Amino acid sequence: MNETNQAVKIEEISPVKKKLSFEIPWEETKIVLDDVYRKISKTAKVRGFRPGKIPRPVLEKFYKDHAEEEAMTQLFNQHFWDALREHALDPVSRPEIDQQGIEPEKAFAFSATVEIEPVFDPEGYVGLEIDQEEVEVTDADMEAKLKELQEMYSTMEEISADAEVVSGNYAAIDFQGAVDGQSLKELKADDYLLEVGSNTFITGFEDQLLGMKKGEIREVAIKFPEEYHHKDVAGKDAIFTVVLKNIKEKLIPEINEEFVKNFEQYNTLKELQDDLRKDIAAQKQKQVDGSNRMAMIAKLIEKNPIVAPDSLVERQIHSMMADTRWRMSMQGIDADKAAKILPQYHELYKADATRIVQTLLLMKRIGEKENISVSDEELNDHIRGLAEKRNQSYESFMATLAKDDLLESIRAELANKKVVDFIKEQAIIKMVKKDSAATQEVS
Repeated sequence: MNETNQAVKIEEISPVKKKLSFEIPWEETKIVLDDVYRKISKTAKVRGFRPGKIPRPVLEKFYKDHAEEEAMTQLFNQHFWDALREHALDPVSRPEIDQQGIEPEKAFAFSATVEIEPVFDPEGYVGLEIDQEEVEVTDADMEAKLKELQEMYSTMEEISADAEVVSGNYAAIDFQGAVDGQSLKELKADDYLLEVGSNTFITGFEDQLLGMKKGEIREVAIKFPEEYHHKDVAGKDAIFTVVLKNIKEKLIPEINEEFVKNFEQYNTLKELQDDLRKDIAAQKQKQVDGSNRMAMIAKLIEKNPIVAPDSLVERQIHSMMADTRWRMSMQGIDADKAAKILPQYHELYKADATRIVQTLLLMKRIGEKENISVSDEELNDHIRGLAEKRNQSYESFMATLAKDDLLESIRAELANKKVVDFIKEQAIIKMVKKDSAATQEVS
């Protein structure tokens, strides 16, 4: 598709890429170039001439490249940005400029290629059919939750001095490992609490602790696997000197009325169980809502095929990689090591980044079509809530967001949520029992 208007021709390279070509008549180019030389003349320093009195040929000899570059910049800024406004183009990337320079008596020609947001009319978001799994809290769910509580309130108690280590005990040990007769610091630990029988250590280590008594010293022979993460000892035989300091057992409380006394907010076991059931149901509902949102967006993108601009995808990838770099630093991974690992994530994140950009563009267009927006009052209320959660004053938190230019990003997130809520309100939801074909349609 080509469009022309005097000095610009717009070529559609793809649905999200436009090439703007300009031919500025020599008469206009000359006016701008002459003006640049007049300004240069006022401050130029050329031996033998006073500022403002330097002949044009002399200026051209010393300042030609600078003058033409400045003139081209002025011509580009004037015509490029005017063309964008006139044709309602909103670029999402820096322009790729191609020009051959200024030639006397010839039109100055240049082109600028930019990416734009895709223009489309969103469809199919009203009356969207969604299968939603009914939330059900099973006996197995309750049992697992109660076991979590038992683990949380379990205690460790030392066994009598003459007891022997059996599977299931917790052995408090000091150990030092040696390979080829050489003790290695990475194979040493003191006061290590090991659950015997958990298979936490190298195969064979825990079995050789069985029968030990408090204060006993024993040599444990093992062979490291070929694929062991420490390459220096992988595949090698090792001898560990183990000192058993004491033996402990985990005491797991029974879930009964006595157990409820651990909680101030409950008076009976039934109250505790009812509250756990509510928590499990809320957690499951959150998972269902997340799955529904993903399914809903997948259906909408299928109904509205969107070309995601490469520049926006790249920005999203870099944002995801920055988050990965931060998480690596929190895990104690060295910055140099992280820098070597991160590049491999670029292609790994591309599909997800593309889907995120498609989703954001789709939500934006639906919001515009349905006049869904976020008022300043709504934005401020949300920021006030965020500040409270962070134990910061509204004023200081707002100042930080403004400084980091994050206010509009937060507004966009709130708008996206409103759009998702709108789509869900308009959807036809079919309640589906888990592992059942039975459905119940609601609106």
